[in-house]
Amino acid sequence: MKQTKFPPGWDAGRVQRVLAHYEQQSEDVAVAEDEAAAEDSTQTLMEVPRELVPAIRELIAKRGRTGRSTRPRPRGRSSKTAASRSGRRA
Repeated sequence: MKQTKFPPGWDAGRVQRVLAHYEQQSEDVAVAEDEAAAEDSTQTLMEVPRELVPAIRELIAKRGRTGRSTRPRPRGRSSKTAASRSGRRA
């Protein structure tokens, strides 16, 4: 039998508790939970091609490790060039 590897802080018991929670949840409660998540202004729900999911998960994980955004800088101008054009120092 294959040994399951869990993320830090997770174990088989926790997985079973989460599964039990959602299996016992009524449809009305599940819909209300989904609607509340969609209204959360700190998060975004979006559809992406399935083949991009691993890369997106990696970016999210990387951001969590560094505590900062992994957003690339805008293309076309370096921050130094943009700063010099606005009269600021980079």
